[in-house]
Amino acid sequence: MRKRTIRGIAKDTLQFILEASRSSYPSEFAGLLQAEEDVITEVLILPGTESSRMSALIRLYMLPNMQVVGSAHSHPSADLRPSGPDVQFFSRTGDYHIIAGPPFDENSWTCYDAAGERRRLPILDIDFKDEEIDGLADPNREDEL
Repeated sequence: MRKRTIRGIAKDTLQFILEASRSSYPSEFAGLLQAEEDVITEVLILPGTESSRMSALIRLYMLPNMQVVGSAHSHPSADLRPSGPDVQFFSRTGDYHIIAGPPFDENSWTCYDAAGERRRLPILDIDFKDEEIDGLADPNREDEL
């Protein structure tokens, strides 16, 4: 897997990870990270993902043919250090891995590289483009017939 250099994570994406982690508590939350160009902008939750108070299981065979740059998961215990199984998983899914813990705010997460070493990941305040999806029009837009 080719390593990509990432400039940071979109603030809204990090907020999604923190909120999903808070909502899953006391079970773990888990997802995969995708990037547009050099910014992490998406969290992909694969079908069949299982979580409990002790772990989360992502079924990588369910990953469609798309590139991921890392993962995000929560530790309900608030210990943000990666476990041995975490690091094994990191080595298979990219080079940017976020672990969030209570109270699930902007100060309660850490990013690691594929070897489980802490890495810096700036939070970027970027605007997402509103796009029409597959020709579906905005339901709030008024068109003349």
